[in-house]
Amino acid sequence: MTERLSAQIAFLKRADMLKMVERANVLLNQSRPENSAEHSWHLALWALVMAPLAGPDVSIDRVIRMLLLHDLVEIVVGDHPIHLETDWDHLAEAEQAAASELFGLLPRDQAQTFLSLWQEFESDQTPDAQFAKILDRCQPLFQVLCASDPHPDHVKIARANLDGGRAAYLSQVFPLAYHHATALLAGSPTEENAFSTRIAFLAEADKLKSVVRASRLMAGDRFENSAEHSWHIMLYAWVLAEHAQSEINVDRVLQMLLLHDIVEIDAGDHPIYGQVNHAEQEAMEQAAAQRLFGLLPDMQQAHFTDMWLEFEAAKSTDARFAKAVDRFQTPIANLENGGGSWADYNVTLAQLKARVEPSITAGAPELWNWLHPQLAAFFQSFEATPLDA
Repeated sequence: MTERLSAQIAFLKRADMLKMVERANVLLNQSRPENSAEHSWHLALWALVMAPLAGPDVSIDRVIRMLLLHDLVEIVVGDHPIHLETDWDHLAEAEQAAASELFGLLPRDQAQTFLSLWQEFESDQTPDAQFAKILDRCQPLFQVLCASDPHPDHVKIARANLDGGRAAYLSQVFPLAYHHATALLAGSPTEENAFSTRIAFLAEADKLKSVVRASRLMAGDRFENSAEHSWHIMLYAWVLAEHAQSEINVDRVLQMLLLHDIVEIDAGDHPIYGQVNHAEQEAMEQAAAQRLFGLLPDMQQAHFTDMWLEFEAAKSTDARFAKAVDRFQTPIANLENGGGSWADYNVTLAQLKARVEPSITAGAPELWNWLHPQLAAFFQSFEATPLDA
């Protein structure tokens, strides 16, 4: 089991590099380019929010999994904007090789499952893949069109994409999105419908990409944001689900983790080693959940709020595993980047165990059994030289 878990962790470490792949799109606030990890998180959120608009033969759970994986190959081949001249056949071959390499880090059974799902998305033949592709066409469009002051070149690309590019087919397969996009481009009043009533929430969710956490990327060159963190721990939960203490519904866990940090848009990130007034923090997060989920239609508002509250309470087996993964990911990164947030907050091994061990062992004790010896060895190496020296 140790060898299998180590292989799974090796894959998850490599996946961290997706956070450094810049896309042609920029954030809604125009502050910087979007990266492919936070884009993948946002697309998974699009899938969950737009689920009522999917066909009856579409499994949203499978769509979410596809979207978590779909851009991983960009770790190797990079992002290729649709408006630039590209040898698409050559790129497809390079992406296939990259997929085989990356998923090949996993144990054989998982490698085949992940590769097959990625190939299904690329082939765009099944109802699940087709809906995932539709969302992948929509999100960049509306990231431009919902901005208060989008770059003129980006508007030009969006217009061309709708008029005769990859997104033109939305007029046939997702007309609600197509007509809303064309109305925004024309500056015309937009008719409220099942699509448009969900866009405000998805646009607001873009702000999670600007919430900076105390943890750093494994490369250590910058702090992680809460959107890419959410994507990464969803991947952690999927890959490591077999190590859960009790039987879990993996797709419910993924939905919890997809939503769990949304409240940080209003309430901010609060490092577990920082000085926090917990009552005040809880009140802020409750208010944030009410405002943000309140942007959605009533049924989704209630469902999303319930999922978020379940995660926070950590009473169900699904929530306990989700919490375990949320506590497990940052120590893996800190071990790779020389201490990370432990150095910033002068954390001792005893403090780390007190804050992290209970949550991990409650949901996935095998993960703690794997992690603890590495933590002990890391902190022992700093007995003579403090982490902040």
